[in-house]
Amino acid sequence: MKVDLFDFDLPQACIAQHPASPRDSARLLVVGNDAQGNGDLTDQTVLALADCLRQGDVCVFNDTRVIPARLRGQRGDANMEVTLHKQEGPATWLAFARPAKKLNVDDRIDFADGFHATVTAKGLGGEVTLAFDRAGADLMAALESQGIMPLPPYIKRAKTGEAEDREDYQTLFAERPGAVAAPTAGLHFTERMLKAIEERGVKTARVTLHVGAGTFLPVKVDDTQDHVMHAEWGEVSQETADTINQARATGGRVVAVGTTSLRLLESAAADDGTLQPFLGDTAIFITPGYRFKIVDVLMTNFHLPRSTLFMLVSAFAGLERMHAAYQHAIKTGYRFYSYGDACLLTRATQENTGQENTGKDA
Repeated sequence: MKVDLFDFDLPQACIAQHPASPRDSARLLVVGNDAQGNGDLTDQTVLALADCLRQGDVCVFNDTRVIPARLRGQRGDANMEVTLHKQEGPATWLAFARPAKKLNVDDRIDFADGFHATVTAKGLGGEVTLAFDRAGADLMAALESQGIMPLPPYIKRAKTGEAEDREDYQTLFAERPGAVAAPTAGLHFTERMLKAIEERGVKTARVTLHVGAGTFLPVKVDDTQDHVMHAEWGEVSQETADTINQARATGGRVVAVGTTSLRLLESAAADDGTLQPFLGDTAIFITPGYRFKIVDVLMTNFHLPRSTLFMLVSAFAGLERMHAAYQHAIKTGYRFYSYGDACLLTRATQENTGQENTGKDA
């Protein structure tokens, strides 16, 4: 598909720079099932999510925890900035470096207090492989001490970041360190939201997908079939698989909280709609025409034009419907992107997505 189909104009003023306070006061656009995207948009707040769900549904959250993955250091006299995006081993990470052209294999980047890394390989687009001087818990401790929260580039911060982002950019469910971007739909949840969902008779389950910085990379090709996704590590436990399979067997819907949860669930689902335990990398790329196997409802934030995530929501709910929903959101003052508002989407039927099956996995 042509990437131009997923373009739209977004005023800079729509891009949220800080989260709503309290978190559950953010707005929620409920997008219904009208294939033309007309007359099926309802303005709510995320606190009203429970009213949109049914007894027997299961909400699936991503419990990854964002690490302070942006580091500032030096290679000799040159200032360097690296953003880790995928762990390859106890002491080894793939990273995006700036300026990458000043780095060669075997170069050493020095951070503070003797903390350093060596470049072991160079890839395309500023990507490098870094071997740190420490591993495991010691490496995580150094990142916590010296790293900066890796906010996406459209959130403007000083080079040293803001202290509040250490808490604001983590979800209520954040337990397993390894992400370098937040599963942002989960940022809206509070304890009172979870209580309301529980009282509604909705079950909850958790998966882990360590979100990579590749999430924010622009799509630079003209056709979606030429775009290559970065792999991300994920896990679906047997307990989660059992919970979701049982809910589906009794007529409950699978509600993915965030595109990260959806991508992992679809990666782990069998063709018959049952969920299997999963452990490993996924580079699934979902575009209109993809036949969803397991997710029925998606709660997600508003995404960038021409992005893989806007392609995903268009595949899920229909391209025309999502363009109409985003036009409504812009017109009525919704806040966009990671710290912005959310929408709740019901999966469109295959006929209403408007395309043949073009989804791909790697």
